[in-house]
Amino acid sequence: MSQHSPDQAPLTEATRAVDSSEHGITKKGLSAGSVGLIGAIVIGISCIAPAYTLTAALGPTVSEVGTQVPAIILLGFIPMLLVAFGYRELNRRMPDSGTSFTWATRAFGPWIGWMAGWGLVAATILVLSNLAGIAVDFLFLLISQVVGNPEIADIAANPFVNVVVCLLFMLGATMISYRDMRTTQKLQYWLVGFQVAVLVLFSVAALVEVANGNAFDATPIELSWFNPFAVSDFSALAAGLSLSIFIFWGWDVTLTMNEETKGAEKTPGRAATLSVLIIVTLYLLISVSLISFAGVGTGEFGLGNPDIQDNVFFALAGPILGPLAVLVSLAVLTSSASSLQSTFVSPARTLLAMGHYGALPPKFAQVSPRFFTPGYATIVSAVVASVFYAVMRFVSENVLWDTITALGMMICFYYGITAFAAVWFFRKTWFRSVREFFFTLLFPLVGGVILSVLFVTTLVDSMDPDYGSGSNIGGVGLVFILGMVVLLTGVVIMIWQAIKRPAFFRGEVLSRASAD
Repeated sequence: MSQHSPDQAPLTEATRAVDSSEHGITKKGLSAGSVGLIGAIVIGISCIAPAYTLTAALGPTVSEVGTQVPAIILLGFIPMLLVAFGYRELNRRMPDSGTSFTWATRAFGPWIGWMAGWGLVAATILVLSNLAGIAVDFLFLLISQVVGNPEIADIAANPFVNVVVCLLFMLGATMISYRDMRTTQKLQYWLVGFQVAVLVLFSVAALVEVANGNAFDATPIELSWFNPFAVSDFSALAAGLSLSIFIFWGWDVTLTMNEETKGAEKTPGRAATLSVLIIVTLYLLISVSLISFAGVGTGEFGLGNPDIQDNVFFALAGPILGPLAVLVSLAVLTSSASSLQSTFVSPARTLLAMGHYGALPPKFAQVSPRFFTPGYATIVSAVVASVFYAVMRFVSENVLWDTITALGMMICFYYGITAFAAVWFFRKTWFRSVREFFFTLLFPLVGGVILSVLFVTTLVDSMDPDYGSGSNIGGVGLVFILGMVVLLTGVVIMIWQAIKRPAFFRGEVLSRASAD
């Protein structure tokens, strides 16, 4: 395959197909070898944002399944791990920053590949605005705790203050993301290290309080909590799989850094797998310790209390950690802020690849000559996310949060396509060995099927007017409408690009291929 040196300019649309004689993968000028295994794992954990994600997800999940939360976490973990194996095999064969876009194009052709890329970009850019908004909420919540004035937390509800502070968070994250990956790594080591340390401290302290007889509603830990087969109710099963999309999503950022990682063929895949394993261990520790301490009832600190379910960590921090409770709010703020910065990695590098291969305008293929990062794509991602949040925050909070809820469909969409791309790309090698059978056929196929079923289920459920915020248009749920608008917008832009840039869509840049 044709390769380019790090300082070489991206291929132009006129020469790209000629220079890539095999119509295959080419480099884009990113800073090769700047991310190691530990750095990739840290960035992966940061993007998942365990502190922010679980404080919002734990309460509602308890209300659905009670003490079976650990089993639900394990159940949701399964499709993520299976899909991660498919990602790992694709990365071993085709390390490319375009990941889902590039791999689906090689397996299924340019049209499906383009939509896989759109699903990733749309999901990550829209969630950037959500992360910035959450960071604003927790910033004022933290300040109110420190000064002892609860009214300060209400300042975040002022749309003008909220948007201004949100844009400042976005600006800071953009400036760091624009710089080289080493800067991102150094920042994330501190932010993720602090976040994980506080979560472990929080969990251990809860178990100590249980052992000392000081728990709010001490609940003995049982092995049945961890048994997915004990979850007999189908709605709880569906809730578990839906939960997996939100609490595990983000590990694939390690793959989008593959052209900047030491050992591009193996390190990103290992980092993705290890990130998922570390996160599931952390989630199990937190859920078990908090259920054991607070129980699943509806009392003042019970995890089934609807008044605290939006932020169970904040409610339980005082009873468990006492004067150190402020650390928990700081950890959640750190979690959302660090995830805001690390989440920029995925859409910027996917847009870079789409520009590089001629699926988007050439400007997206521009790499910063100083930092060797996708500068233009990073700025575009930030501007789109900022404008989206600012407009929606003033138009309607319901529309804003329903759009975030609709992201679940897009995540299932592009994860599922990528899993099937792994299966189809390796179709000639399925039975070459036991390893090939499991990792290139069975695991990604099962993961892809689960995500496809979840995609269809969410699509159908979201048509209900009561889904999400309860908003609807003509009796059809707003979440469904917004999800379809985002996907159909991708189709429209794809057709427009096909007219403007036909070479990519004729397969002259990235052609279909299979492992042999």
